[in-house]
Formats: sequence, structure tokens, C-alpha cells
Amino acid sequence: MRQIAISDRLEKSTGRSGIVGIIFWACGRTRGLFETAHPLPLFDETYLSSDDAAMTTPPPPIFDRRLVRWRLARAAAAGPEEFLVVHASEEFCERLSSIKRTFSAVLDAGTPSPWLAARLADRLRPGLLVRMAPLAETAGEGSLLRLLGDEENLPLAPECFDLAVSALSLQNLNDLPGALVQLRRVLKPDGLFLGCLLGGQSLHELRTALAVAETEISGGISPRVAPFADVRDMGGLLQRAGFALPVADTEPIAVRYADMFGLLRDLRAMGATNALSARLRKPSTRELFLRAASIYAERFADPGGRVRATFEMIFVSGWAPHASQRKPLPPGSAKMRLADALGIKPAPGS
Repeated sequence: MRQIAISDRLEKSTGRSGIVGIIFWACGRTRGLFETAHPLPLFDETYLSSDDAAMTTPPPPIFDRRLVRWRLARAAAAGPEEFLVVHASEEFCERLSSIKRTFSAVLDAGTPSPWLAARLADRLRPGLLVRMAPLAETAGEGSLLRLLGDEENLPLAPECFDLAVSALSLQNLNDLPGALVQLRRVLKPDGLFLGCLLGGQSLHELRTALAVAETEISGGISPRVAPFADVRDMGGLLQRAGFALPVADTEPIAVRYADMFGLLRDLRAMGATNALSARLRKPSTRELFLRAASIYAERFADPGGRVRATFEMIFVSGWAPHASQRKPLPPGSAKMRLADALGIKPAPGS
């Protein structure tokens, strides 16, 4: 099927800023999947509870989202580095293989590469697979149903998918809680969300080397490595977004390079260089990076002389609520003591 969506700005006609998805019907069987050709109200009270609305109050921008997209486009044009997306995609497939159900309508929301959508199409064979890409250059080819959109403003109707996935895009959002609310909203009851994002330990070596070098040279530091989510917080965010049975776990991956500049080349090829709103706006000096590379080698080199970089992959999952799901019993409702159930005899005199 052909690409059926474009994005445009409707600030003048609607008063809303940012990217707004405009949907055009391509075939009858997708009617009802997308919102109408009018801008999607991000905080529509029809879809969001009072708790949802409280979560979706726009926070101060951390990331320059326009710069994020520009750097993804540059990486796509030069030939992207996708080893992290490939790893996340294989992990998703492994986790889905243990779930005994058929997913007939699947959404890939914002993954920077079409790799994940293609892998799921091959593995799951769903009747409908929609890839919502951040850029036309990364939308992919083939028979996928493709649209352009923003994870912070999903141009999709409620309760359309029984599986939604997103790999390595959520860490670049200014409003992660609000995006999770919208992802839950597009799931059918008892639908599954699987996500992967970079966690707080990611690139801690690079952060340290740059901070020490900049302090030595200029007497202070500027924001250079993005703040990442902590795995301990993600379960709570999923629960607040309305997901049932939330799970968050982490997998650290160590990648080795000849020097720090090899890591920087990979980050550029991922479109993952500094896009913080508070970034230093003037070019950094050659002296800074040479000193940072020296510190990196001194502190984070293996015995063989290669330096390591940590990517902490946080995998999250949650289900759209449904009456059939297991729920914890209320406190005080147990009919047997835990010690009795485990066959533990009380100690003498206790």
C-alpha cells in the first residue's frame, strides 16, 4: 500500500503548534483506523481521564524536536547505524514468541528505522501493520501501511491496535508520560505495548570524560549527553499512564571502540548526537575533544587498549486494561498464612 499520510503545521488555522498528522483515506478497510482529516486534539477529554489530563500537562522542553528529526534525516542520508535497533527488534520478537495469542493489528510508533516493522511483518504476519515514522526518509518500503507522525501527538483513533511497539525513540520525547497515555489509548482492551528506550547508565563514560575535560579547560560544564530515564521509574510511569501489569527490565550492552571518536561517529550515524534545548550554541574546540578522548582512554579502556561505551536498554511492557486480566486481591483477604502455604513450621517458643 502507498503512504497515506502527510504532516503539516496548522498553527494559523487551529492555534495549535507543532506537527499535526493529516490522514487521507487510501482504502476502505482502514476506515476508522485514523482520526478524521481534522487535527487530533491531544488532550481530548473524551479520551483522557482526569488523571490522564494531569499527566499530559506540557513540561518544559528538554529536547529540540526539530533538531532531533534533522539529525535523523542526516543519518538516513549518510547510511544509518542500526545495531541497537536490530538488537531491540530481535528482543521484541523473542518476548512475543512466549505470548500465546495472535496480533492482527500492529502499530510501530516512531522507531527511527523500518527494521522493526519489517521484522514484525515477517514474524507475526498481521492483517494490518502500520508504521508511523518520524520522517519520510525512514518510513520504509514494501507493503507496509505508512504514515508520518509524532509520538507526542498520535494521529490515530482509539482502540485500533492489539499490539503497539516503539524502539529507541521514547528517550527523545519532551513528554514521555503523555506519549504513554496516547499509546495506551490507541490499544484495544487487553492490547499489549512493548517499548525499548535508553536508560540512565547509557553513555556514562562519555558524559564523565566530556564533563571532566570541559571543567579543566573552561571551568564549567554544558549539557552534552541527554538525561535518560531510570528503569526504577518506568514501571510507575506505565502504571500512571493507565497500563495494567506493567513490567520494566534493563539490559546493559557494552560496545568497544578503538577510541572515543569511533563512538562519536556511531552516535552521529544513529542521529543521536546532542539535541538538548539547553545545549551550548557555539562550536566546541578541538582541544576539548582531544582532552576528553584522553580521559576516556585513561578511565574506561580495556587491557587491550580499546574503550567501552555502555548502552543501557530498558524494555517495558504493559497491557490496556480489560476485565479478564488478573488483579491483586485486596489487603486482608487471604485465607491462609504464607508460612502455612510454604510449609514452614514456627520456631519453638514463638
